[in-house]
Amino acid sequence: AIEAGLCVGATYPGTPSSEISLNLFQISQETDLYFEYSTNEKVALEVAAAAAASGVRSMCIMKHVGLNVAADPLMTLAYIGVNGGMVIVSADDPLMFSSQNEQDNRYYALLSGLPMLEPSSIDEARAMTKYAFDLSEKLKEPVILRTTTRINHSSGPVLLAPIQSIKPQGTFVKDPFHKVAIPSVSRKLHVQLLENIKKAEVVSNDSKWNITTGEGSLGIVCNGVSFNYVSDAITDLDISRKIRVLRIGFSHPLPQDTIKSFINSCDKVLIVEEGEPWLETQIKSIAQEMGCVIPINGKGEHLFSRLYELEPGIVRSVITQYFGLPGSKPTILDTSDVPEIPGRPPNLCAGCSHRATFYAVKQASRALDRPVIYPTDIGCYTLGVLPPLNMADYLICMGSSVGTSCGFSKALDEKIVAFIGDSTFFHSGIPGLINAVFNHHQLTLVILDNGTTAMTGHQPHPGVDMSQWQLDGYTQISIEKLVRAIGVPHIAIIRPYQVKKSIDALKEAFQFDGVSVVISQEPCTLINKKEKAGLSGHQPVQKSSHLYQ
Repeated sequence: AIEAGLCVGATYPGTPSSEISLNLFQISQETDLYFEYSTNEKVALEVAAAAAASGVRSMCIMKHVGLNVAADPLMTLAYIGVNGGMVIVSADDPLMFSSQNEQDNRYYALLSGLPMLEPSSIDEARAMTKYAFDLSEKLKEPVILRTTTRINHSSGPVLLAPIQSIKPQGTFVKDPFHKVAIPSVSRKLHVQLLENIKKAEVVSNDSKWNITTGEGSLGIVCNGVSFNYVSDAITDLDISRKIRVLRIGFSHPLPQDTIKSFINSCDKVLIVEEGEPWLETQIKSIAQEMGCVIPINGKGEHLFSRLYELEPGIVRSVITQYFGLPGSKPTILDTSDVPEIPGRPPNLCAGCSHRATFYAVKQASRALDRPVIYPTDIGCYTLGVLPPLNMADYLICMGSSVGTSCGFSKALDEKIVAFIGDSTFFHSGIPGLINAVFNHHQLTLVILDNGTTAMTGHQPHPGVDMSQWQLDGYTQISIEKLVRAIGVPHIAIIRPYQVKKSIDALKEAFQFDGVSVVISQEPCTLINKKEKAGLSGHQPVQKSSHLYQ
């Protein structure tokens, strides 16, 4: 992105995409790059869209479920298009290492009609990102760069290229009958989008990112990290003379001509892809239109699962079984003399103030004459689900604790006590709280304010005082003032290590008739440790443009 002359970047942090944002944020403190941690992914995409509409290059970064939040502007932005290059990074999380689902975001490219690229290596991720900006400007459309956890959390050699200077100022040309999506305009824009998809398919057919290797009659089609597993299996099994591989990197629109040529060269085809049968379904459709009757399979019994990740052993095993090839079992390292290491499941950090808040809530709840339901949210405090805390009963997505509490309060007689973190509250908790006040729901919302977006690496949010890190140009938003402005009739602020006062305040909030909010304020213990040790990662910097010279 830096090599491509990125001018404006925006994100809401979420694993496995968070490290991209951290690096761009740090670079922005030293250069003319503008980068922000937006309130949520929808806002991040809108910031990037407006910058691209002004002719400068922009990028927004999010994890896969973040694209759900940004889907509303995404779908219409595909109609309106862009002037400057715009790249949308969507980081999928197969096996759900740090996510509530493992949705396959390739379907967003199909749904929106936007071009999509999928890197298979670290250096390819760099090169594809740079290419994506050029492609975006060529097609006048945003481009989705879809990665997965194994790409995002890998390291490898990268060949750097010259850095393009930032375009200092954009220009917005008023054209309301092309850029204001009212029905009469959108009808015309939809026609244009379909024409752009056809243009993109021509580019995809000639793309260097769609690579065919080998001359065998047994075909393998793969994408992303799966290409590495396939390559390893071919080498280990010594079957390169029998196999022909099509690695698809420009995956939407699919390179239909390339795929047809590949199918015609094969007697049998195996599709190797993580997640849903996205490639498989479309390639089978292409083959059917061709009248081709060779076996084409990927997901199914004795083949690949739609669940979780692929890994080299699985890919190797399916290749030998599907094609009827001989293959010895891989050598397994003897670990019989290695002592067993005790398991260490995720848990709240030592000294985490959330434990103290949960303890106070549990003690206060015992004074009630009815059971308690605890809707929770996305953040470190989600780990309150584990024993002995057992402080989580229901969770869907970011911000859902408040909205689901409204539903529980009408369907149940139990007391409803919800948990939400400070960053998540700004992200998507506010509308739910407004709904609760407007409709007079019976619930208590505990806002766990630890002064950071802790779970993804201590990124800032609107409630953070940025001046503590000598960073200017920010305005801190008070959660208390915001809650009061919404009209919440009962508000209490506690310090969870003041145990008796906290329990008393919670008891009072639980007895209140209507909506009550308790704000538990205590800085994240990891930030406190860093500050005491003088290890704060945020240091005052002098802006320069040396990266772009």
